[in-house]
Amino acid sequence: MRILSGVQSSGRLHIGNYYGAIRQFVQLQDEGQAYFFIANLHALTTVREPKLAEELTRDAAMAYVSLGLDPKKAVLFRQSDVREVLELYWILGTVVPHAHLERAHSYKDKIAKGISPDFGLFAYPVLMAADILLYSPDYVPVGKDQIQHIEFARDWAVKFNLTYVPGYDPQDPEGKEKGHAPGILKLPEARVQESTATVPGVDGQKMSKSYGNTIELFGEEKEIKKRIMGIKTDSTAVEAPKPTENAPLYDLLKLMLPEQRFQEVDASWRAGGKGYGEYKKLLLEAFHENFGPARKRYDELKRDPAELERILQDGAERARAEASQLMQRVRRAVGVP
Repeated sequence: MRILSGVQSSGRLHIGNYYGAIRQFVQLQDEGQAYFFIANLHALTTVREPKLAEELTRDAAMAYVSLGLDPKKAVLFRQSDVREVLELYWILGTVVPHAHLERAHSYKDKIAKGISPDFGLFAYPVLMAADILLYSPDYVPVGKDQIQHIEFARDWAVKFNLTYVPGYDPQDPEGKEKGHAPGILKLPEARVQESTATVPGVDGQKMSKSYGNTIELFGEEKEIKKRIMGIKTDSTAVEAPKPTENAPLYDLLKLMLPEQRFQEVDASWRAGGKGYGEYKKLLLEAFHENFGPARKRYDELKRDPAELERILQDGAERARAEASQLMQRVRRAVGVP
């Protein structure tokens, strides 16, 4: 079984990235052959400073390794180190219906927010599909809001195979029946984690770089403390029971504390007698207990950029070996030497 996913290097990683995706990636590396990439080409739609782009790419790679991704088990690489993805991006784009891109959720959402449309934003799903199809994964772990991207990848893979593979039948994509040919581009399945946590930000909205409400995984200690101590709370008196609805502090404690410890906190929260400040201090302690070892490893990698580059180059070599084989077949099919 082959699994593939990636993270866009458009900002500092935060605890929402960990509980929403990276924790799952670390678990998946033991279930099959895993490919994980840093989507630094996608990040160019928002990051326009070259030095910052390089820094954020390294930051994402260090975070992956620090949080438990084992480069000996999984293939970790920069998207831009495998240039075949850009070739497949263009070839695939020649069969992508314009109407599909117009109805892409990511495009419509950004336009609704007043972001000026450009080609990169409009064609974003095609590059994402090329990322997926280039490595022929069986499964792509995604959140519910990302399912459309997998559907697009499947639809466009079918269209490519119908156009360029004689005897291809969408009802028999692997060509198991007599007279049918297997497709060149494999149809991936979305692997949706129903239990994936929606992590609240310090203001109560979903934690997101876009909202500026994050708690960074590898930020400065003073800033982390400031963020946690500044989590939005209501005016409930110290002695009164605290509400559990629309309470980001409560939700973060539930997410980050061991189950037995949270049960104790939950009981005191509902009974009253403690102020929010005490719970914020407890959350700060939980943060350092959960991420202290990862932060130490991150600092080690930061001081040894050569080791990080070795890991990424090794991953790129392994990824290119797979990508080049597929692109040979694609080129032959479309008539490009």
